[in-house]
Amino acid sequence: MKRINTLCQRYTNLTQSDIQELCRTSAYLAESKHYEMADVFIDVFNEMTKEALVVYHKKPKHIPSLYKYEVVGKEALLKNEPGVLRTMETSLNSIGLLAVTQENRLIKQNIFPIRNEQRTIGVIIVEEGVEQPIGAVERQELQSNEQGTIAVESTFDPLIMDQLAEAVLIFDTTTGNLVLANHRAKELYRKLGYREMINDLHYDNLSLDYTTFEYVLYQMNDQTENRLIELETAYLNYYFNIRKVWIDAGSRVAMIIQDNTEVKKKEDEIVSKSVAIREIHHRVKNNLQSVVSLLRIQARRTTSKEASKVLKESVNRIMAIAMTHELLSKQVEDNVSLRQMLEAVMYNFRHIFNPEKVRLTLTVDPTITVSSDQMVSISLVVNELLQNIFDHAFEADQHGIVEVRGEIENKVITITVTDDGNGYDVNRNKETSLGLMIVNSYIKDKLKGKVKIESSNKGTKTCFYFEQNTKDVVR
Repeated sequence: MKRINTLCQRYTNLTQSDIQELCRTSAYLAESKHYEMADVFIDVFNEMTKEALVVYHKKPKHIPSLYKYEVVGKEALLKNEPGVLRTMETSLNSIGLLAVTQENRLIKQNIFPIRNEQRTIGVIIVEEGVEQPIGAVERQELQSNEQGTIAVESTFDPLIMDQLAEAVLIFDTTTGNLVLANHRAKELYRKLGYREMINDLHYDNLSLDYTTFEYVLYQMNDQTENRLIELETAYLNYYFNIRKVWIDAGSRVAMIIQDNTEVKKKEDEIVSKSVAIREIHHRVKNNLQSVVSLLRIQARRTTSKEASKVLKESVNRIMAIAMTHELLSKQVEDNVSLRQMLEAVMYNFRHIFNPEKVRLTLTVDPTITVSSDQMVSISLVVNELLQNIFDHAFEADQHGIVEVRGEIENKVITITVTDDGNGYDVNRNKETSLGLMIVNSYIKDKLKGKVKIESSNKGTKTCFYFEQNTKDVVR
């Protein structure tokens, strides 16, 4: 139970109620006499890597486990276990799908959603071994293609279907099983991680638009004139246009899938480049420094302590942004050293606050790099945390230590800022402090990460972590 709680809090956005439901499910599985001849798992969705994460494993009682090594805490990749993410995404059962374990063994999986408050929060996976070696399935499919093992009406000429750019799948309305698929369809499902012949699989194992075959038949019967259903859907990181049509007097349902993923990516790329061009005009170092100069003049002229404090905080934030862009102007590659960036942030603080009684320390793995997009967000977050410490953590004559640490594990970067000051009420300040609002906003929206704050009269520890997003990372 403790392991489930720890992994879910670190890698997911599940609520405490969701985690308790997963713990109840694991307790039921542990006591149940079902599945005593199979390995049983609970997986959840890893918000950082966008893959499935194993949080529970029950080994079979009467036979050896399929696994030699510990798999809790490891990922179930889409390319190896397509049914896991499919069930998480669609909330549909995935029955009898082939997959490959973390130890490169061929298995067959039955996967069922775990739901809480009308949401799918994880999946139960029941696994059994398959004697065929990896590669035999692919060879078997090639043989079936060559021999033309599936007989269907002449209306569906396989040679013509294979010339189409869209994926075409034809299902029998009596059984719901696939009776014919063109090459494009087989390529699509291989890309989605399916390792076996999709021929004869049930529609519910192949659905990409969150519908069951029973519901498709209901929709078709409800269409009295034109029995055609057309929709756009997003499935994992893919975008599809799907058309379903009733053919051969209702004995077959054809599903035609157009993969629009590359088009969507190109559109997003164009938008991203347009935004980047506009952003450049706001990231010029000299312009930012001009703004800083104006604010400093205003701060010197004001007689209000509160106004002076606000202006000083604004200067500090703008300097943090200007500093990051100064580093980028000297950077040849897109990746930036995390240590070098945090050193610049801390230098900025030493220069502005000139602390005599508070010691600043920095401990960061020098091999860690971050992308230029992440750089500004990290700088602003650390800047806000340090500013909060210098404003509130210590009294005027109080000595103290502030430490900033940066670590990486499994491509997840963790940055921790700690002090031994007086602490504060985290819940109250979250709602009233502009600095903490900025911290939470940037970590959640820009870094797609999570933050944890602990504070007492012995000091404060703020830890935020996010997925590393770089190219050609030096490990």
